[in-house]
Amino acid sequence: MVRKAGRKPYIREVKPGFVYFYRRGKYLHRFTAPEGTAEFDRQYWEVMTGKTIEARRGWAAAIEILRKSDRWADKSTRYRQDLEPVLDYLVEKIGKRDVSRLTKADIYDAMDKNTHRVRFANYIPVAISMIAKEVIRKRWLTDNPAKGIERLNVPKNRRQPHIPWPDIAVQKWRAEAGPLERLIFEIGVGSVQRPGDWVCFTWGDYDPAGTGTLRLRQSKGDKPLILPCTEALKAALDAAKAALPFSPLPSRHIITKQDGSRMDYRRMAEIMLKERRRLGLEAYDLHALRYRGVMELAWAGCDDDEIMSYSGHSTKAMVRKYAGEARQIMRARQARAKRC
Repeated sequence: MVRKAGRKPYIREVKPGFVYFYRRGKYLHRFTAPEGTAEFDRQYWEVMTGKTIEARRGWAAAIEILRKSDRWADKSTRYRQDLEPVLDYLVEKIGKRDVSRLTKADIYDAMDKNTHRVRFANYIPVAISMIAKEVIRKRWLTDNPAKGIERLNVPKNRRQPHIPWPDIAVQKWRAEAGPLERLIFEIGVGSVQRPGDWVCFTWGDYDPAGTGTLRLRQSKGDKPLILPCTEALKAALDAAKAALPFSPLPSRHIITKQDGSRMDYRRMAEIMLKERRRLGLEAYDLHALRYRGVMELAWAGCDDDEIMSYSGHSTKAMVRKYAGEARQIMRARQARAKRC
């Protein structure tokens, strides 16, 4: 520890480049700026007075810039909802901190402190990267501190695979679930889409002519699709439309709250979880309804390309995972029929 003559009080240099504020036997702060600079003096003043100067180019201000940007507006509602808690977290933790002072080590440190919620932790560098791209254009930053950050892996003991709904669970749901829950279920299985897209369907997307079709643009991948309805899905949609006290406008969402306003993903998930618990089907989640739909297409004899045209999967890997299981079951049943 070195104490040079002429230095400000309580300044100690442990080794070259590592300068700390040292008082009452504790290292209270490591300075990130060289001695003699305005930034060093600012940090020193903050520690001495216990006050923090809110940076005009702080992360809170940068987050507001992001929220007003086209980059943010172009993201799906579900994606923005996922990132909002992370943005609130960043405002709380580093909102007053100058954007130029954040390092990769700081980001890794924040992720390590959130290992109990891996998905949230992995969204931290995603959010910071989006913010950085906006403020680089304003010359607040010269590079992106989140670039190249490695994501955390979910521990094996915490990974929860999606279990496709078996026939008995499907039959029980259709027989005992409430009208709204049944509608959500049929949209999930019948459309073979991700749950985040179910709440996006409007009555204008539904064409009841013939066997009926649903139109959408996937929130992930932005792929446009026109989906023929299953008999069960068309029946559920027609029943839901007939139950309305008036003919719905094309812009009205199909899955809504009691007041008729659009239901968001989280509320839909809460409703479905409550019903799954009531019926003893908690093991089968919303995402697994998409996989159930893939399996039904495979049982119907569809090949991978035909299934992808329905589900909108960009690769065959996930299709083969669930279609493969369905085909194995189908072949086993065929083999059983041939046994003596």
